[in-house]
Amino acid sequence: MRITQEVSLISIGSFEESSDWFIIRTEIRDAISLIVHPPGTSSFTINPTRHGNGVKPIKEACMVALREQFGWSLETPIHYATRSPGKVDATKVIDNHLFALEWETGNISSSHRAVNKMVLGLLRGVFLGAVLVLPSRKLYSYLTDRIGNYEELEPYFDVWRAVRIAEGFLAIFVIEHDQVDSNVPTITKGTDGRALV
Repeated sequence: MRITQEVSLISIGSFEESSDWFIIRTEIRDAISLIVHPPGTSSFTINPTRHGNGVKPIKEACMVALREQFGWSLETPIHYATRSPGKVDATKVIDNHLFALEWETGNISSSHRAVNKMVLGLLRGVFLGAVLVLPSRKLYSYLTDRIGNYEELEPYFDVWRAVRIAEGFLAIFVIEHDQVDSNVPTITKGTDGRALV
């Protein structure tokens, strides 16, 4: 699987130029590049059936790689609001702060909640930085209907860019398949994400 875009929405302070970000960015990129389909191949080929492929196994494959190869924690509970905004898909500790990663598997409303969760973490000083991973519109066509995607979220970027914080970093990573082939099996909800790395 490949990353087609990396968009920095918030970059206040020196984190984006730091060695910590270099390491984290490399780990995220490597984890995404390890996602393959069909299992046992060296690239990510998707069956081009419209809305015919599941999304959770793709996310789980990335989570497995982050945890097992790079030592990230998964499903991290976060408590920085009156009501908990829910767990974060993956986190890494950096100097008593957390770097957060969310991988979109829901609809566009879920994408907004994920970004707001991470922005709130930046505002509260819990997150040093955060990344949301979501599919391009091109990949979206082959995934579960109404999955959140970059093109639908992009019109709201100025809202998050206007957030005033003392320090913090927030980026969007856009993912896409390497190729399409109607002869490969579709990815179903029952597929083991571990098999995709």
